[in-house]
Parts: sequence; structure tokens; C-alpha cells
Amino acid sequence: MIGQGVLRECLAAEDVTEVVCVGRTAVGQTHPKLRDVARPNLFDWSDADALLRGVDACFYCLGVSSGGMSEAEYSRVTVDLTLALATALKAASPGATFVFISGAGTDATEKGSTMWARVKGRAENTLKAMGFRQLFVFRPGYIQPMDGIASKTTSYRWMYAVLAPTYPVLKRLFPRVVTSTRQVGLAMLNVTRRGFPKDTLESDDINLAAG
Repeated sequence: MIGQGVLRECLAAEDVTEVVCVGRTAVGQTHPKLRDVARPNLFDWSDADALLRGVDACFYCLGVSSGGMSEAEYSRVTVDLTLALATALKAASPGATFVFISGAGTDATEKGSTMWARVKGRAENTLKAMGFRQLFVFRPGYIQPMDGIASKTTSYRWMYAVLAPTYPVLKRLFPRVVTSTRQVGLAMLNVTRRGFPKDTLESDDINLAAG
């Protein structure tokens, strides 16, 4: 859902000349600026130097729920998969900005009792140690889908449909945890363009960066 919002804002941005969208399956959209690449194995980037060369920014939106997963399984997707791409990207495009979607409540100490928060914290810390020219970690809480974007999870679609009319109120009352797919996409573009005072952005920072 986040990736759909980011893709929409990238395609709409006049200063973005090309968008390379990479996932296990193609997104199925057609646009003059879009290059849609399906890679069934996202752990192996050994043949992708040409694909990753000349990239200005990577907006990393891939993630899964930790429900029903062991820490090892969740770490493989959240840490190992992220670092596989990040390592290959930094080698091919050392000047690239990397923006990582994390989550509100992430545990940067990696020592807390909540498994997903520890693992997300490990992913954040490892990325920060890699030495990207610019690296930003986004920690959104509640994200309202906008512009016809929908979650692939049925229960989430129902929740978002019910809460959609209350989104302006929620955003005003709980600015530290409420944002939207549109704001996240705009913020990713803007921190790449002009930087931001923090490298870790909560929802209120994301909304500020989007402006």
C-alpha cells in the first residue's frame, strides 16, 4: 500500500525522469517514466549492476507483518532482504539516497521485549552504519490510503474504509502517529531533494517534510 502511494507521487513529479519499480511481481502499470521489473529472488542482486547504476534514490517500501513468524523468519525478510539490496545499490550508485520504511515504536536499542520492534531496529542500525550519502528512516504509525490506493489485506481495506471520513480529525488530534500514502510519497521525494534535519522521521516529521 505504501509502495503504491510512493510510486504515484514519483510518476507525478516533474523532476523525476525515470522510476524503476522492482518487486517479486510486476506492478502492472504502464507509464512513460516507469520501468517495471519483476525479480522473483530479491536476495540475489549479483546480476543487477546495470539496473542499479545511476540511481539517485531508493525508496524501500517492502515489508511484511510479523504475525505468525519466528524472529529468524522475520529477520530474514526485514533485515537480510533489505541489506541485500542496500549493499548492491551502494556499490553501483554510491551517491544514492536510501529511504527505509520502518514503523512507529521501532526499538533502536534492539533489546526490548517486542520482537518486530527489535528486528526493525536492527535493520535501521545496520543501514545507518553503511555510510550512504543520505539515509532516512521513516517511522509512520497509522497511514491513510489516498487516491484510490487500497491495501491487499481484506481486513485492512475494511478498516481504512471505516476510518477514511475521520482521517482529518485523526491527523489533527494525533499528528505523531497519523499520515497518508500521499504524504509519505511526497516526503520521500522532498528529503531526497533537500535533506531533512533528522535522519529518523516520525509521522509528524513525515507530514512536515511533505509540505
